[in-house]
Amino acid sequence: MESLANLESFVRSAELSSFSAAARRLGLTPAAVSRNVATLERGLGARLFQRSTRRVALTEAGEQLLASIGDPLHLLQKAISAATVQSDEPSGVLRLSMSMSLGMDYVVPILPEFLARYPSIRLDWHFDGRQVDLVSEGFDAAIGGAFDLSPGFVARRLAPAHVVAVAAPSYLAERTPITQPDQLATHSGIVMRSVTNGRIRHWTMQNSLGEEQSVRVKESVVFSDSTPMVQAAVAGLGVALLAVPDALTPIERGTLVRVLPDWYADAGSISLYYPHRTLQPRKTSVFVDFLVKRFRRDRLAERFSGAGAGGLARLGGRGPVAD
Repeated sequence: MESLANLESFVRSAELSSFSAAARRLGLTPAAVSRNVATLERGLGARLFQRSTRRVALTEAGEQLLASIGDPLHLLQKAISAATVQSDEPSGVLRLSMSMSLGMDYVVPILPEFLARYPSIRLDWHFDGRQVDLVSEGFDAAIGGAFDLSPGFVARRLAPAHVVAVAAPSYLAERTPITQPDQLATHSGIVMRSVTNGRIRHWTMQNSLGEEQSVRVKESVVFSDSTPMVQAAVAGLGVALLAVPDALTPIERGTLVRVLPDWYADAGSISLYYPHRTLQPRKTSVFVDFLVKRFRRDRLAERFSGAGAGGLARLGGRGPVAD
């Protein structure tokens, strides 16, 4: 039995004589449409298109298939759409991608309430320190920053993505206080290597006065994920430049101290990525609404800010605060 996605990719490509145009119509990437059609061809054992660099044209087998399924496919799509709209209870598998630290500290804890409210939704969550392809990898949504989006997908901003310098009190105890970002160059550094390009990420820090300074620390310890960076910093191995969601809990506990409370690096936004409302199943829409409301209720946008009067900014370098 061929999947509806494969058949729909075939029909739209035939109508528009282009995989790219079909992809825009379906909210997919051209590569995904091409793969769907190729899967259909393998299943049928017949070539459906003649391909060129500019367009695609139906073969005789393709013309016969299009004539056979055009109207039935339209009726099937309408039936599925009607059934989805009429269903009161969101259900199905929700595939989500996010980083380990953000997921474990701020998303997984809300699951009991979410699943109690929507018991027919099953979770398939991936904790990736990388940007995933929502279409080709089959994700319903992802949480992260600076994703390249296909047509039909949107990004909803959840919080700022600020990076701050932190270290353990034990590391700082016998060292000269750090007052300017350029002084970090003399300290042991806990840094992260990108899993996509293999490079060490360097930052430019800024303050409320608009001043900027490039920051480089010694590459004393190198990791490929932020979670061990936090543990290494708590162990007193050096200074780490961490995203606020990674650093916030140990700062509040006093196991890490913000080294330069007036300085931070701006890495953009933490956003929730998902299909546009017109393409969105109920399981995804209820999760989006639930997560956005929880971020708002817990004031995470404010707490994740490294600037102004945000929650982390108020902590400064003072360590733990009373409950």
